[in-house]
Amino acid sequence: MVAPHGGNVTPAVDVLVVGAGTTGLSLALQARAHGARVRVVERRPGPFRPSRALILHSRTLEVLRPLGVTDALLELADTAPRVHVRLGSRVVDAGLADLALPDTAFPHLSLLRQTDVETVLTRALADRGMTVERGTELLGARDDGDGVRAVLRSRHGVEEIRCPFVVGCDGPASAVRSCAGIGWHGRPYAEEVVLADLDLGGTPPEAGAEVFAGRQGLLFLFPLGEQATWRLLATRASDGGAGQCFGRPGPAVPRAELQQLMDDSGAGARIARLAWSARVPLQCGLARRFRRGRLFLAGDAAHTYSPATGQGMNAGIQDAVNLGWKLGFATNGAGRGPAEGFDAEVLLGSYESERRAAARGRLVLTHAAFWAEASTGRFPAWLRAVAAPRAAPAFPVLLGRRRLVAEAVRVVSQLRVNYRRSPLSVEGTPPLRGAPRPGDRLPDATVGVAGAAGRLHAVLARPGVHLLLQRDAAPLPSGPWVTVLRLSNSPGRGLVAVRPDGHVGFRCAAADPVGLTGWLALIGAAPSAPVGP
Repeated sequence: MVAPHGGNVTPAVDVLVVGAGTTGLSLALQARAHGARVRVVERRPGPFRPSRALILHSRTLEVLRPLGVTDALLELADTAPRVHVRLGSRVVDAGLADLALPDTAFPHLSLLRQTDVETVLTRALADRGMTVERGTELLGARDDGDGVRAVLRSRHGVEEIRCPFVVGCDGPASAVRSCAGIGWHGRPYAEEVVLADLDLGGTPPEAGAEVFAGRQGLLFLFPLGEQATWRLLATRASDGGAGQCFGRPGPAVPRAELQQLMDDSGAGARIARLAWSARVPLQCGLARRFRRGRLFLAGDAAHTYSPATGQGMNAGIQDAVNLGWKLGFATNGAGRGPAEGFDAEVLLGSYESERRAAARGRLVLTHAAFWAEASTGRFPAWLRAVAAPRAAPAFPVLLGRRRLVAEAVRVVSQLRVNYRRSPLSVEGTPPLRGAPRPGDRLPDATVGVAGAAGRLHAVLARPGVHLLLQRDAAPLPSGPWVTVLRLSNSPGRGLVAVRPDGHVGFRCAAADPVGLTGWLALIGAAPSAPVGP
């Protein structure tokens, strides 16, 4: 095996990540943080531009926090966005900050361009000694039972490497999915998205985001353009002329068509300068499997959605964080076997069972939202153009119902996603009542640790497994991937084991050393000696 840089031997790699978008970069960080040697390759010679995604959800920021990147992301984000929704002649002003979500450190929607997210994640990889190999294409990958043989081509030539795992984070036309022979179930939308960066006359960016509802669909203006002040996103009926490269920007849209879209929506602004535009064909789809043997799919390679509710980038990052720690622990546990309670097949198989179920739920959500947002059918067009303006006076009242708004944000942000049916979700003996169930996301809360009060998620903001002991629980040893914390403000003798992605894996109301040891062995984080009092 020859490296792409001359005749040196290729360094040992545990995980080959194909694709360097937000999904691939997040997966590389998570796998590396949990002990895997990672290599990231990207077919394109440079980062993909311009951005398509513009929103980071609360849950996405939570799962990235242990990787040490959220502060840098928030510095670049608008965490107190205001949106002016224009329904005919009526305007509804909506604030998207402080959304009555006390169980998260990020109770807001964050407006942030995908390009900025990729910049932060790429810098974090570089800080850990990893670089993205751009201009490197996967030609083939074959699982031979004991590993994967992958063939890569770059400007240095063709090389073959062998590694335990390959993950396809390479988009809807995934080469890894093709190599794995995984089928795709999906269908195109009759509507398409129009994107553009432009300057407008008489509309200052300080006004915030603008949304216009009309019979033909919604039109969004975000002050987040990359080549001009404003990013326009609009939906309209597709004539099929953009081809079948779903999710990818296609031909440019003439300035006259863009102006007509704005006029039809009631935007009332003139395009002063058009920097860039494209039409984007859309589909909703789901890979029939997220894994075949040692080949895995994540992000757009595994599922595609409409842009409604902003799921694409967020779902991919959450896939990556779920899978990354499992690949790391599977690599670290390769020397152990069933006699020690570790079965890599159970650990790795849980990725598909957990994230494919979540993806199916998001398909339903995004499809329903996109129907209301973009369908040109008679009824949804009437809802946008007639019913919504008539109901506009009631919107401030609904927005004032902070709990109602917060619940909607929980669903959209995937704060409600759980893995209760996962093989990694284990109830100890006796069960601990009043605590999140195994498989549930661990909510944030004020806790007492080491004599000081703080927020739970801040305490857990580091890689690995965390064992949370109640005040009177028997002490437990820590380990290379296990941190033990005692919550002084939580009376009782129970414990909660938290996975690296922030979901509860195990709980019990009293000492259950056999159950805890078994669960730690199950995920590949078992200590060298059995857990006991």
